[in-house]
Amino acid sequence: MPKSPPKMHPRNRHLHGYDLDLLAAQCPALTEYIVITPRGQKSVDFSNAKAVKILNQALLKCYYNVSFWDIPDQYLCPPIPGRVDYIHHLADLLAADNQGQIPTGRQVKALDIGTGANLVYPLTGVAEYGWAFTGSDIDSTSVNIAKQLAAFNQLKITIKQQSNPAHIFQHIITDNDLFHITMCNPPFHASQQDVEKGTARKWQNLTNQASKQLNFGGQSNELWCPGGEREFISNMINESQQYAEQCVWFSSLVSKKDSLPTLQLALKKQPVKEVKVVAMAQGQKVSRFLAWSYFDQATRQDIFQEFL
Repeated sequence: MPKSPPKMHPRNRHLHGYDLDLLAAQCPALTEYIVITPRGQKSVDFSNAKAVKILNQALLKCYYNVSFWDIPDQYLCPPIPGRVDYIHHLADLLAADNQGQIPTGRQVKALDIGTGANLVYPLTGVAEYGWAFTGSDIDSTSVNIAKQLAAFNQLKITIKQQSNPAHIFQHIITDNDLFHITMCNPPFHASQQDVEKGTARKWQNLTNQASKQLNFGGQSNELWCPGGEREFISNMINESQQYAEQCVWFSSLVSKKDSLPTLQLALKKQPVKEVKVVAMAQGQKVSRFLAWSYFDQATRQDIFQEFL
């Protein structure tokens, strides 16, 4: 029997696609960017950056109670369904330490590393589970825009600027903090040249013509860093030991499956008690996240009983 195509998380509101009529009713500006595919189905022109942004506005308004969302054109405009999938899988990870029940409410503390101007993880995470989010970023403009988005939508989301790009948790996690989960969507390219090659491939898939224009935007720090995701996450793993007693679970998306062996080897050099690789999918795109904890499960269960 042929394999079933990969699917998003069963709780993902977008598991069965978009109701474009509903979205256009909530956000009339989307109507201009709805197209008919060769198969006679309604879709959005995903090769158009403006269309992608307006689709995000409609999705956030219709499904996540985000009345206002906008970012500068040159900043990363992420796909909502894939981003919220990570949130749902993290909720399952926490539920395993909480007698099978997904912990909800502001007593659950989540840290989003590299939250970006778009603030998508905190916005959707608050809507779905009510968690108390802290977001961090090294870019001052992203920090300011994220703060404005939280304020405009009357959400208590803490935004911090990482003052030293060489660090990830330092300067962000204070002595009195306890986070149940940390999350990150790291820059996975290793150079600007890699970004441009990846963009050309995306455009050929979307429009059958080569182009270096990004339909999803992104500042350089959002898209690439020296060594790519492998080095970034390795640094995160090394630094996480300093905060082993202050975070129940650390996690990061891993875009490239080939990065996993190096990262798993890095974790073996740390006194971690548990490591998980959780598979995810959006359409034909298969991804995963890596999670690790310095506590054994019995201790994690005690922490959840004490702090929830």
